[in-house]
Amino acid sequence: MRRPILLLLVLVTAGCRLPRPHTTYLLDGAALPGYERSLDHAGLIASLDRDAVGRGMVTYRTACYSCHGDPEQPGSLPNARRFWEEPLRNGADPHALYQTLTRGFGLMPPQVRLTPREKYEVIHFLREEFLKKRNLAQYVPVTDAYLARLPAGDTRGPAPQPYRPWAEMDYGDFLIHTYELADANDPPRRISGGRSPLPNEDFRDVNFAYKGIAIRLDEGTGGVAAGTAFVLFDHDLMRMTGVWTGEGFIDYESILLNDRHNIFPRTVGTIAVENPITPGWANPATGGFVDPRFVAVDGRPFGPLPRAWAHYTGLYRHGRRVVIAYTVGDAAVLESYDLRTSGQAPVVGRTLDVGAASTALTMRIAPLTAAVRLAGQGGTLAREDGFHVLKIPPGTPAHVTIWLAAAGVDVAAAARAGDPPGDLRRFTRGGPARDTDVLSTPIARGPDRDAYAVDVLTLPRDNPWKSRVRPSGIDFLPGGDEAVVTTIDGEVWRITGITQPHGMIRWRRIATGLFQPLGVKYHHGAIYVGCRDQIVVLRDLDGDGETDFYESFNSDHQVTEHFHEFAMGLQTDAAGNFYYAKSARHARTALIPQHGTLMRVSPDGRTSEIVATGFRAANGVLVNPDGSFIVTDQEGYWTPMNRINWVEPGGFYGNMYGYGAPADASDQAMARPLLWLDSKHDRSPSELLWADGPRWGPLGGSLLSLSYGTGKIFVVMTQAFDRIRQGAVVALPVPQFPTGIIRGRFNPKDGQLYVLGLSAWATNQTMQEGGLYRIRYTGRPLRLPVGMKAQTAGIELTFASPLDRAAAAPGAFAVTVWDLRRSSEYGSKRYNTRTLRVARVTLAADGRTARLQVPDLAPTWVVEVAYDLRAADGVAFEGVVQGTIHALEGNARVP
Repeated sequence: MRRPILLLLVLVTAGCRLPRPHTTYLLDGAALPGYERSLDHAGLIASLDRDAVGRGMVTYRTACYSCHGDPEQPGSLPNARRFWEEPLRNGADPHALYQTLTRGFGLMPPQVRLTPREKYEVIHFLREEFLKKRNLAQYVPVTDAYLARLPAGDTRGPAPQPYRPWAEMDYGDFLIHTYELADANDPPRRISGGRSPLPNEDFRDVNFAYKGIAIRLDEGTGGVAAGTAFVLFDHDLMRMTGVWTGEGFIDYESILLNDRHNIFPRTVGTIAVENPITPGWANPATGGFVDPRFVAVDGRPFGPLPRAWAHYTGLYRHGRRVVIAYTVGDAAVLESYDLRTSGQAPVVGRTLDVGAASTALTMRIAPLTAAVRLAGQGGTLAREDGFHVLKIPPGTPAHVTIWLAAAGVDVAAAARAGDPPGDLRRFTRGGPARDTDVLSTPIARGPDRDAYAVDVLTLPRDNPWKSRVRPSGIDFLPGGDEAVVTTIDGEVWRITGITQPHGMIRWRRIATGLFQPLGVKYHHGAIYVGCRDQIVVLRDLDGDGETDFYESFNSDHQVTEHFHEFAMGLQTDAAGNFYYAKSARHARTALIPQHGTLMRVSPDGRTSEIVATGFRAANGVLVNPDGSFIVTDQEGYWTPMNRINWVEPGGFYGNMYGYGAPADASDQAMARPLLWLDSKHDRSPSELLWADGPRWGPLGGSLLSLSYGTGKIFVVMTQAFDRIRQGAVVALPVPQFPTGIIRGRFNPKDGQLYVLGLSAWATNQTMQEGGLYRIRYTGRPLRLPVGMKAQTAGIELTFASPLDRAAAAPGAFAVTVWDLRRSSEYGSKRYNTRTLRVARVTLAADGRTARLQVPDLAPTWVVEVAYDLRAADGVAFEGVVQGTIHALEGNARVP
């Protein structure tokens, strides 16, 4: 079963008390499929290997984790079995566990959609990862004698179906992405390999829509992924890229679709009509089609046309109809598509409403090999330079439908088969909602054992759209009890009831089809979403709670097909400017000016500029109160270890593969980070944020770093003197999250921290594909460093709570330092590792500040201070502080 059966569990969780568990199976043996009565259980169990553990983990995280959780984060159902510490009431051997999964037991519903192999794989996973490592009393060894006692059988049941959730999801009737328009007979893709930097492929003849809007044309449910006829529109060039038909839509080859690196999605099927990569409309000022855009070193032009030529303004959705809005010169254009057939061949109606322009307009329809017919007023057909073109005189509004199909298709017959949609303006005022379901999920309140507790806000995984719900951004609406959450699969959800201590929260899907959103900001009464192709403003035109107009606020930056160039985060400053980070290519030199940059967009969205350069994979942006920024970066080529960067405008932050890197590759030519963050603490830092106000306890006002790589939250301790900034981190003592944590916001209503994230690329935390959590202050003591200073006399650590003076001795601390080497190689080894002697520890009068005398302390790339202490109240605690020392305060000479 690829989707958990949660109805019973949600109903149980929503009640005031749990019913008494059943003590018998929920399904009678006669109700099971016939193959269950002749299964070769011994053969299935004996075939399990290490690979089966991995497959079982995938099944566990999609079908089991939400209720059961893991040792770090218990699941959302209080009575769900904690495999790592509790006895298993129906038996713990593989066959007994199989019966529980197959027939249901107590509150555990039968997993009727899992095949026998999948059930034994998930059993193998929980036995190897939970029972064997943490609950050995429940681990029953599998011996030859045990296998011989199992029921005999001669079948292993049906084969599991391929796990393809990316192809099963309802994305809505359009999906924006970078696509290669490809025919079924095209040769395989050729992606270069070898040592970095990888050579550029010759993609000049590949028909990419870098900002492609794929729209389903045929009728039916399930959205664009379930369609059989499609049109692709390129909103960089305002061109219809092409029309294709076939089962499957695209091949889903993408890091955020089917998890494949270094590749891009292709259309699947047969191309009926195709346009090359040229502007869709002639330049109104010249009447020509010469492409004026930026040309990269590989010979390809990228980015949108100049605004004075053509500009994409957004997309309307009215029921299942999609209307694209843009300008050509001073004329406003609306464009929509309809499908007819002539025999078995598709015929597409391209309807355009074009406002009166001050100059003549010319649009390329399709190459002369296509069949074309024009209906409507205000425009005429012509042939120019190998294309059918539409001509519109100056001062003349036009309403036309262009029927087009492959060569030899009778488009006239198809055009007569039905009327075109008429005036497209009627679809721009709001229309019938498509996704009206409101889903409810429980809040699982965490225990108040420590200073900070974690509540799980359960995701609506059991939903009508088969969405994996992989959260990628969050912001709060006025009042704080509602939030908007984006997912990496292009959705935006509106959730209510988020601040209540327990109970049910409600989810409504309000937008779909966006291109890898990784940031969201509620600003001046509107919801802004940061996507890979643009910043979008969501407009509900008729008040029904669903987005009717996806307004393009800014689409200036250029996009290539490369999998790695995410647009990360979305923030604003006091003046209303927007900020996001644009990642560079992986293992390749830059192609476009935005590769590896921090970007600023003006308050009106009309202009954008590069603020700083030299980033590799900058996962999020923090705008500081003083107008500076904090941007993280990830270990890789020219980045020896993860970086937390305190960014100043104009700075270069080290990645020589980023655009505009200086000729000087030395360390002295780059701005140094606030700190190097070692991968053993966090392999992939994401966004930072300031703890907002005193309601978050002793850490109110602190700087926090979220970890995508290890699912942790770090307190960042900064030190500034003599124009030097340096810092260190320590992990917040909360359970490690089962998914990568990528974004967070403090809620203005309750003052607590809400974080979310997903597991998609380069994270250790793969137990769950996504999660949403509340970290709240409980009022209990916090035993954690909250400040660190590197000084000529040694290291000063300040703790949130007083220390036991007897425990604060030199032996309670261990100081280790090491160096890194920045190069074109991936990351860096640890060089010159050494342990420094702590000669003496002096505790301040308040008992909170420990001054460590470290005679050999000197500037170093990485410093690590491990501590094993006891608080003044007698509670023992331990941890590790890790940071960077650029200079010692009191002797600020920089090496």
